[in-house]
Amino acid sequence: MSILDQWLKDTQVAVLGPRCLLCRAPATLERELCGPCTQELPWLTHACRCCALALNASNTGDLCRVCARRPRFDAAVAAFGYQEPVRWFITRLKFNGQLAHARLLGDLLGARIASSATPRPDLLVPVPLHRAGYRRRGFNQAGEIARRLSATLGCPVNARALERQRDTARQSTLPAHRRAANVRNAFVCPQPVTARHVAIVDDVVTTGQTAVAVADCLRRAGVQRVDLYCVARA
Repeated sequence: MSILDQWLKDTQVAVLGPRCLLCRAPATLERELCGPCTQELPWLTHACRCCALALNASNTGDLCRVCARRPRFDAAVAAFGYQEPVRWFITRLKFNGQLAHARLLGDLLGARIASSATPRPDLLVPVPLHRAGYRRRGFNQAGEIARRLSATLGCPVNARALERQRDTARQSTLPAHRRAANVRNAFVCPQPVTARHVAIVDDVVTTGQTAVAVADCLRRAGVQRVDLYCVARA
């Protein structure tokens, strides 16, 4: 956002009050999303408790077929399906630097986690970018969301607990069968992780291979329980 755009937005808020990012109706300053638009977001209502994959109505249990055989995480919470307008919020955050969207998405995810029965982790760990990726983007969207979650949940966040040691291709550009190999052994823990219960934080989870690679790395470092928190699950 340019200085002029920010000035215009600040002036609008001062004169008219905060407006919903989607419909421009009056909204709260903290969330910038009106009540009706919040209710119409693609909230996940029935999902696998171990990977947050949406379950169809015929599945009356709480595990997907993969996690029924071997759970990928100890627990998982996702706020939304990866659909509009959540997709728009996330892409504008990642590729247009709209950091206000990280605050909004972090608050919405935090509310969903707070309403769940999962125990609070000892530590939040965002999925890291490679140094080259960080230089290109200037920030880590998962880290921004994790910092907002930290304030909401009262859990510390450590953005340095993990390093991405290879500048991997973007998972979204690869077919599903190549994604596991793309991130295999891509992450390392540069220092001991003393937390026993860690929650991985990410913006979007599709096949889950990146989060699985992160979880494997944390478990090798001695973490006993690994949960997954993500804004959206594809």
